[in-house]
Order: sequence, then structure tokens, then C-alpha cells
Amino acid sequence: MTFFSAALLLPILFWLKEPDSPPIRAVTPAVSFRASNASATREPWVDSNGWRFLREPGGHFSYNAPGKAAALAAAEAYAYGVKADVQTDAAGQKPLAEMTRFLQSLEQNGAMPALFNFEYVDDGSPAAGEFMNLLVRTNLLFKVVKTPDANGGMTVQLGSADYPKSEAGNPKLLAEKVRAHVTDEKRLLRIYGSAVVIGRLVGSAAHTRLFLLNYGSAKNDVEGIRVRVLGNFQQQHLAQFQSPGAKLLDYKTGSGATEFTLADLPMFAVIDLER
Repeated sequence: MTFFSAALLLPILFWLKEPDSPPIRAVTPAVSFRASNASATREPWVDSNGWRFLREPGGHFSYNAPGKAAALAAAEAYAYGVKADVQTDAAGQKPLAEMTRFLQSLEQNGAMPALFNFEYVDDGSPAAGEFMNLLVRTNLLFKVVKTPDANGGMTVQLGSADYPKSEAGNPKLLAEKVRAHVTDEKRLLRIYGSAVVIGRLVGSAAHTRLFLLNYGSAKNDVEGIRVRVLGNFQQQHLAQFQSPGAKLLDYKTGSGATEFTLADLPMFAVIDLER
């Protein structure tokens, strides 16, 4: 077993005893395919733990991730700042070690707060969890709360007039409603050209850090994705796993947003943006 504490920004350590309490089981990060209701084709389904981590940010999680999935699991836990054990097989030892070295090489900026477009009121139900899962998969950024904040900002709650429980069986429809209410122009993050890349934003208006995770990395790199981040950022720095010389292409800033292209995303990238 390998112990990984992204929450404390510690390097991966070899853990020689069992944890004090049973960890929460995390799914192996990957892409599977499900039949589409609209056609005879199958659409990619991202197996992400993002919603679990947002629901229990102080939780202790455990992965069973064979092969290259071990490296993706470590990157996912790091991006969300949670503590997680990553258990892997012989094929996963090398990629996990390589990811460990990459994460240790990143500039550590302390616990940077997550950036979000709206608050999500979580009642702890499976339906609320599935709704959160779809929001994460569509790169709609939110903060989980137990009760609505009286700050006048946008709040999403399953069972409200806008998101009735009668529609809980179709979380994709609910996610599209959220997107319409946020509006694309005000979304903090948009990713074009891939349905298997999930992003996470942390930091502040002056210094934002973007994590990009390619959940299909066990099979293919993602090529030619375009990213839009709200805010005008004049300076940028890219650190990409297994691609040390990678650069951001067609970098443009203005009109309240910054856009750029990654020619290739093998698995995981960290992009720092500064005004």
C-alpha cells in the first residue's frame, strides 16, 4: 500500500501500518462506455471521484488502481487536495513512482482555495451525489454546502423549484439547466474538444491554478483541446506530466477571459495563470 496526502501537500510515502479508521473506497479513475439513448453509438462515461472528494473533503480515501490508473489516481487526489491510499499492481509501480516525482517537483503554494460559480446544497442522498457527479463531469465548478448561503449568489439544490426531485432520474438534464443558469460567458472554466478531460480551478483572481486530468489516458492522449478561463491573465506556466517541454499554444487574453490550446494531454497538467 502506498500512502498519499495531497491535502497536506506531502510527497507520497510508504505506509507500514493500517489507517486508524476504514478509508472511503474511491473508484478507479478511467473512462468506460455506455449506450446512448439518442443513437446506437456508445458515449464516454468518466469514472471520476471529484464529487466524492467535494462531498467529504476531509475524508480518507482508498484506491485500487492497476497499471497506469495508479498515476492518474495520485494526480486526481492531488488536484482535489484529499488524503488517499493508492494500491496498485506490479504494472502500476513505475507510473506511480513517476507521478510521485512529478508532483514533488511542482511549486507548492499552500492550500489554495477552490474557485466556483455556485454553491451546491448537498442533502447526502444518492440522487444528490449523482447530480454532483454530472456537474463535475461537465466542468461546472461548485462549492458543496449543507445550507444555502445568504450571500445572494447562485445556489443549486435538488428538490428546489428549478431542480425538482421528479427530474432526479435525469441528472444530465439537471446539469444542462445549471449550465444555462450560470451562462457560458460567466463560467470560470470551459474545455472544448474532449469529453474525457476534467478541470479544477484553485487560487484567487490574481493567481489561478488549473488542474487538467485526462481520464482516458490509459488508452489515448487527448489532442488539441482548447481551454477558456475567466479573467485576463498575462503570465502563464505549464507543467505537464511526461511532457516537460510542452507549451501552451495560441494563448490569448482579453475581454475578460484567457484562452489557450494544449496540443497534447497525455494524463495530467498543472497550469499557473497570473495577472
